[in-house]
Amino acid sequence: MSTLIARAPAFLRDDHGVTSIEYALLGSLIAMAIVGTVVTLGETVQGMYERIAGKMP
Repeated sequence: MSTLIARAPAFLRDDHGVTSIEYALLGSLIAMAIVGTVVTLGETVQGMYERIAGKMP
Protein backbone atom coordinates (compact mmCIF):
# COMPACT_ATOMS: atom_id res chain seq x y z
CA MET A 1 0.00 0.00 0.00
CA SER A 2 2.85 2.37 0.76
CA THR A 3 4.33 1.92 -2.75
CA LEU A 4 0.97 2.90 -4.25
CA ILE A 5 0.89 6.07 -2.17
CA ALA A 6 4.52 6.79 -3.04
CA ARG A 7 3.85 6.45 -6.80
CA ALA A 8 0.61 8.47 -6.81
CA PRO A 9 2.23 11.93 -7.32
CA ALA A 10 4.26 10.69 -10.29
CA PHE A 11 1.13 9.14 -11.81
CA LEU A 12 -0.81 12.39 -11.42
CA ARG A 13 1.97 14.39 -13.14
CA ASP A 14 2.25 11.96 -16.07
CA ASP A 15 1.13 13.66 -19.31
CA HIS A 16 2.05 11.16 -22.05
CA GLY A 17 -1.54 10.71 -23.30
CA VAL A 18 -2.38 14.41 -23.40
CA THR A 19 -0.78 15.03 -26.80
CA SER A 20 -2.75 12.30 -28.55
CA ILE A 21 -6.00 13.59 -27.05
CA GLU A 22 -5.20 17.10 -28.27
CA TYR A 23 -4.49 15.81 -31.77
CA ALA A 24 -7.76 13.86 -31.77
CA LEU A 25 -9.72 16.94 -30.72
CA LEU A 26 -7.99 19.08 -33.32
CA GLY A 27 -8.65 16.49 -36.03
CA SER A 28 -12.34 16.26 -35.15
CA LEU A 29 -12.63 20.07 -35.20
CA ILE A 30 -11.03 20.22 -38.65
CA ALA A 31 -13.34 17.44 -39.88
CA MET A 32 -16.42 19.31 -38.63
CA ALA A 33 -15.24 22.50 -40.37
CA ILE A 34 -14.72 20.61 -43.64
CA VAL A 35 -18.17 19.00 -43.47
CA GLY A 36 -19.81 22.35 -42.72
CA THR A 37 -18.02 24.02 -45.62
CA VAL A 38 -18.91 21.27 -48.08
CA VAL A 39 -22.57 21.38 -47.07
CA THR A 40 -22.73 25.16 -47.37
CA LEU A 41 -20.83 25.38 -50.66
CA GLY A 42 -22.68 22.36 -52.05
CA GLU A 43 -26.03 24.13 -51.74
CA THR A 44 -24.61 27.33 -53.22
CA VAL A 45 -23.03 25.57 -56.19
CA GLN A 46 -26.20 23.56 -56.81
CA GLY A 47 -28.26 26.78 -56.88
CA MET A 48 -25.81 28.35 -59.30
CA TYR A 49 -26.01 25.37 -61.68
CA GLU A 50 -29.81 25.41 -61.51
CA ARG A 51 -29.86 29.14 -62.44
CA ILE A 52 -27.49 28.54 -65.35
CA ALA A 53 -29.50 25.54 -66.56
CA GLY A 54 -32.72 27.58 -66.34
CA LYS A 55 -31.30 30.31 -68.60
CA MET A 56 -30.13 27.91 -71.30
CA PRO A 57 -32.50 27.39 -74.26
